[in-house]
Amino acid sequence: MTIRNLDFLFAPKSVALIGASPQSGSVGRILAANLAAGGFTGAIWHVNPKYPEIDGRPCFKSVTDLPGAPDLAVIATPSATIPKLIDELGKRGTRAAVVITAGVTPTLGRAMLEAARPYLLRIQGPNCLGLMLPPIGLDASFGNRAPLAGEIAFISQSGALITAIVDWAAGRGIGFSHVVSLGDMADIDFGDVLDYLAGDIKSRAILLYIEQVTHAAKFMSAARRAARVKPVIVIKGGRHADGAKAAHSHTGALAGTDSAYEAAFRRAGLLRVQELQDLFNAAEILARQPKLLGERLTVLTNGGGAGVLAVDRLADLHGHLTVLTEATIQLMNAVMPATWSKGNPVDIVGDADAARYTKALDILADADAADAILVMNCPTALASSTESAKAVVDARNRRRAVGKSDQPLLTCWLGDSAAREARDLFARERIATFETPAGAIEGFMQLVRYSRAQEEMMATPPAMPSDIVFDTKAASAVIASSLARGQVMLSEVDAKTLLASYGIPVVATHVAKTPEEVATIAEKLLAVDKACVVKILSDDISHKSDVGGVRLGLESAGAARDAAKAMLERIGSQRPKARIEGFTVQAMVHRPRAHELIIGVSEDATFGPILMFGAGGTSVEVVHDTGQALPPLDMKLARDLMRQTRVHKLLDGYRDRPPADLDAIALTLTKISAMVIAHPEIRELDINPLLADEHGVMGLDARVRVVSQTDHPRQPLSITPYPVHEERRLTQSDVGHLMIRPIRPEDERLYEDLRKRVTPADMRMRFFTAGQNLTHTLIARLTQIDYAREMAFVAIDEATGALLGVARMVSDPDRSRAEYAVLVASDLKGRGLGWLLMQTLIDYARREKFIQLFGSVFAENVAMLNMCRDLGFKIEILPDDPTINRVTLDLAGSPKPSPASLVMKRSKY
Repeated sequence: MTIRNLDFLFAPKSVALIGASPQSGSVGRILAANLAAGGFTGAIWHVNPKYPEIDGRPCFKSVTDLPGAPDLAVIATPSATIPKLIDELGKRGTRAAVVITAGVTPTLGRAMLEAARPYLLRIQGPNCLGLMLPPIGLDASFGNRAPLAGEIAFISQSGALITAIVDWAAGRGIGFSHVVSLGDMADIDFGDVLDYLAGDIKSRAILLYIEQVTHAAKFMSAARRAARVKPVIVIKGGRHADGAKAAHSHTGALAGTDSAYEAAFRRAGLLRVQELQDLFNAAEILARQPKLLGERLTVLTNGGGAGVLAVDRLADLHGHLTVLTEATIQLMNAVMPATWSKGNPVDIVGDADAARYTKALDILADADAADAILVMNCPTALASSTESAKAVVDARNRRRAVGKSDQPLLTCWLGDSAAREARDLFARERIATFETPAGAIEGFMQLVRYSRAQEEMMATPPAMPSDIVFDTKAASAVIASSLARGQVMLSEVDAKTLLASYGIPVVATHVAKTPEEVATIAEKLLAVDKACVVKILSDDISHKSDVGGVRLGLESAGAARDAAKAMLERIGSQRPKARIEGFTVQAMVHRPRAHELIIGVSEDATFGPILMFGAGGTSVEVVHDTGQALPPLDMKLARDLMRQTRVHKLLDGYRDRPPADLDAIALTLTKISAMVIAHPEIRELDINPLLADEHGVMGLDARVRVVSQTDHPRQPLSITPYPVHEERRLTQSDVGHLMIRPIRPEDERLYEDLRKRVTPADMRMRFFTAGQNLTHTLIARLTQIDYAREMAFVAIDEATGALLGVARMVSDPDRSRAEYAVLVASDLKGRGLGWLLMQTLIDYARREKFIQLFGSVFAENVAMLNMCRDLGFKIEILPDDPTINRVTLDLAGSPKPSPASLVMKRSKY
């Protein structure tokens, strides 16, 4: 991931158009005209050897003839010329280019990137519409209309979609901060742009049109970062493209490309919409509204039918209406006609004029129960729709002028000619307006979904049970043995052994070679259990029940033997080429009120491993009640995955059926997640059925497909998992037995006790403010880190479980430089804990090949400055603020201090 040199792309001071042309209808002509008309105040240079000037601007013969190095080059020349042009631009000092040209072959594309690499020149495109930056008047595109300036960034792989949205938005007064056509994404992709926009103050929201994600890990890291600071709305093209082709398991049959994208968007906190109109609604609402603090909507209307339509749509989308308080009803009674609705929707009757709208809106906006208000109007001959619209605007502006609460305000003026003037007024006043009740409600629900997504991202997961132990060596041995035998599908016995090594309850399974051995095993089992199960054992038969390879409820050894014989006959006729290794025999598990579930794993071509949960059994493909999620999972994420399904409601219990042990199901999901991360050979897995009831879970059948990681490496994980290999235990004199490990999301609950042990003065040294309030949101940001781009090590007292200190570093997107910070309990200062944590951080940064660590330290923080000096940091006073010191430690090529010298110094800190 990198945003290097993207400032030259998104904030250029000079632009060269290579391939400018005076020829009417040509791309070079449209680009030249748009650049000239946009209002860009920087230098614009044309390059084309055929013309001395274009539109009164001098036209240079080549890049080398330009009067200077352009910050940004826009290229619209034949594809064969592009690699040479990129090389010439790089030599001149250009560091960003937009390649408009289509038809760049893979060979030319590689040559283009090779030409750019020595100069770190960034390339947008090729095969793109171009770039529009309305706030600086740059229109480097061949679009037919320039967008208005605003606060929405729009990034798209489709140039045609950009022109449609720009045209739609301009008619509604919605503007953009960035409009970026990515095209073929040879270099700059969604991850790069999202990383840049996450730190951009000009954009309040980001809209994405995605056809395909490249570099999934980079995309996920950047998307999660962006979604934490602003709404990111995405529409995905090609939802029904063919997905995974594997059919070895139910998971393989059910998984598909779109389900993986859905899981990725959900995990990143992106809001997905399905239709272009929904994207428009999202743009409308996000461009206009303050943050939603609750989910209760008040509907104010002069037409009862319109109000009912709005409420019906709100119910469809599981939204919530405001319940009017008795006090609010009494205030309304005093100023409304007797026939008003006295409830929500608030119908103020068809003859409502501007004054009545004003009175009603003032009362409803002051009501504590209202989190947002939708004001609707149906045209009548009794009152002016335009005057009512002006009243709404005046009421909103009056409230803002006196500092009253500013909850989201939405409008829906129905009709055509009667409503057009009102909609134009709302657009000018930056009030969201919609043409239909359904559109207004869907817009409101975008705000709700964003608010919910933010809360979900910040929720603290429950802690994992402390007694969980995984036997990774046993699991690896099972996988290695199967691969050594040339088996890609583990036998049922091996699959269950694998699951048991990760603490997943499975029914004991015995192998029999012949029907007679089946009878012998069955006799032993039936001495304890009422019935047994016999299944065919064959690597060539994945779905046993499809060929009569499963018999349940066998109550005698003879019945078990006869069932095995019948299987051989039936399968011999149906699948004569199938290799039969024998049979498996197991006790019949009798849990009559248990639910049949499925838990699975498959591999997506873009996002790598993906987990699946849902309703199980033989009809799983027909019922198709499943949800997907990307690993790694914690208990909270596992519960979120379960809630995606319809069967989850049944698991909560109904009638005389008690609730299932939901924690046991979630824990099983987290164990499978850990297994997949630790053993990349696992490419597909099914536990089907997984029985679940109030007593816990039990896996009855399992299928696992494995592939050699050496011969066929797995698609990388999209999300960097918790780095368990960084954990270590040690004893620190004067402190005690410690666990030094990476921070976890569930560590949030430990922060309050640490805060109590940190003095206000030390808190100020860490957070640069004396009154830093460790809110849930702040601590969630500190504990729910992206291990791909930041690291935090915590010191845990093994005796008490208390958090004693934290050292963290946050890297730039290039993972070359990182800013650090340290916080230690004040009563432990001077005992070496700060030094230990800092040294742990430095060692990690060296191993990860970072170039530099840096930080800002108050000049009065003598202890930290002395420690930095002893650790080899360079210390400089900031010229514009003498109270702050800049400390830097160069890691690349600098000699590592000897352990002996470090030990001698550490006890001071």
